[in-house]
Amino acid sequence: MSESNEFPWAAATGVGSLPGGDAREAAKTVTGSFEDFPFLAELPARGPGADMIGRTLGMLVDLYAHVEPSGWRISDRPGRDTRRARAWMGEDLDALEEFTQGYEGALKVQAVGPLTLAAALELRGGEAALGDAGARRDLVGSLSEGLRDHLAELRRRIPGARVVLQLDEPSLTAVLRGHVRTASGYRTYRAVDRQVVESALREVAAVHDGPVVVHSCAPDVPFALLRRAGVEGISFDFGLLTERDEESIGEAVEAGTKLFAGVVASTDAPLSDPGGSVMGVRTLWRRLGLNPGTLAESVVVTPTCGLAGASPAYARAALAHCARAARSLADNPE
Repeated sequence: MSESNEFPWAAATGVGSLPGGDAREAAKTVTGSFEDFPFLAELPARGPGADMIGRTLGMLVDLYAHVEPSGWRISDRPGRDTRRARAWMGEDLDALEEFTQGYEGALKVQAVGPLTLAAALELRGGEAALGDAGARRDLVGSLSEGLRDHLAELRRRIPGARVVLQLDEPSLTAVLRGHVRTASGYRTYRAVDRQVVESALREVAAVHDGPVVVHSCAPDVPFALLRRAGVEGISFDFGLLTERDEESIGEAVEAGTKLFAGVVASTDAPLSDPGGSVMGVRTLWRRLGLNPGTLAESVVVTPTCGLAGASPAYARAALAHCARAARSLADNPE
């Protein structure tokens, strides 16, 4: 992975998902909203295989899955669900390539991280891969290979892009605390050792020679663990921060970690003025005694989470609002 200070971070981007099912419309919206930091949009409304879990399972090498009523389950061979996931990914890449002709700059792509994937993927007996150390290792290896191929494909299609890889880990805190429920729902899987978690994240992140960001819109994001795993950025719902997170955030900023601060609601809600949306970030900076001049280079403004549950009109407005809020932060850091 690259040194984070070598990377010219942009000021705003999206998290990943958008409403609707039209790949060209999504690519047009994303590239129009973020001239400096577009992302490969995900459109889960299309159905299984377009959801974030199915989409990432479609990238795996020598591991396959199909949809059961309970969710995604491991398969012996690629079937209809795998083919559909890969076809939609191809559609999305075609659309993004069309709208990024000649583009040079940051470009973000998302995939589900190894822990959340292990919590969501069922083995043949119906229990999650999370509870089986061997299955977790296999998943880390397969995901690493699949991401390597995916990133190479992106570079081939958009050669001027400086790719940022985002690993989505909404289940990370639950995995660390032993809160992920078994298939019966009556018990939970044992907490996974923090060093094992850190090692899995580091191994997957190592496939990319550019910046890696981990996103979690759950409470209690493990900032210190993610920094030890070597990621350059941490993406989170700013509204879920508590006082006990502040010391970890201060240490992260001082170590050069970029904060992808989710400050704009991810479902339809009134949008305040752009400056108001980032007021909490300015206030936190003051409370931590950080230099206001570092705000614009340390913070990327995003929605709180993916926008799949929003109306198309709100999703477009929210992305535009993120870009304006980031400009406000750069122009008026105090």
